[in-house]
Amino acid sequence: MKHTALALGGGAVLGAAHVGVLRALTELHIPVSMISGTSIGAFIAALHAFGKSWQEVRDIALDLDWLDLSGLELSQYGLLSNKKFGGIVTELLGHKNIEDAPIALSMVATDIGTGKKVVFTEGDVATAIMASSCIPGLFRPVEYCGVLHVDGVLTENVPVSPLIDGGAESVICVDLLARHAFKKPYNIIGLLLNAFYTTITNTTALQTEMVDLCISPDLSEFNLVDCCQIAELIDVGYRTAHPALKEWVRGNRPS
Repeated sequence: MKHTALALGGGAVLGAAHVGVLRALTELHIPVSMISGTSIGAFIAALHAFGKSWQEVRDIALDLDWLDLSGLELSQYGLLSNKKFGGIVTELLGHKNIEDAPIALSMVATDIGTGKKVVFTEGDVATAIMASSCIPGLFRPVEYCGVLHVDGVLTENVPVSPLIDGGAESVICVDLLARHAFKKPYNIIGLLLNAFYTTITNTTALQTEMVDLCISPDLSEFNLVDCCQIAELIDVGYRTAHPALKEWVRGNRPS
């Protein structure tokens, strides 16, 4: 089988579905040689790249309160700070650099000053995850090397291009929003998330055209913020990914 690369897209709490995909990859013995992530996908990608099993990632996801990952820090740039998220990443992985990951890792953010994509392939893991998942208007931008970074969803929600640019032979991606139906928001965070993610669903379809397999779980019954959905999201991710990957493996076996 070709060297396989995996791209994990953004989608707030829907990102729990990525854990089910990791479970399916593990059970089908599909090794991943490169991995990329945007927003919550960057968090899951980093955990996997640094050796966390799908069971460990599942336990982390079940234990996290997504709304507790931020702290109130009013500024001219945003309502909240996601520094606490960075602290959780460091607690889970230690002080790690991206380039030290056993699996080649890249994470996508956006330079809000220029609107250009930023691909992190080296430097502090926690900082890159904070930058990649920094939803503009909600979180204060993450300043790094003199650049203000916000969520990579704005430029590449399903980060396929870093894998192709890195020489990946075969690319699998997970698009959390392709089949998602947005729900009526019940607070300002839900409102901002809905507004943010609805703007990028059309461009994501263009980004995923280049992949060998796009896994798009039907997450239309879930919302973007409710952490009580985590276990069910993991299950939906697994039940979607397993048959799709099994068929993909069958098609890639040497004849």
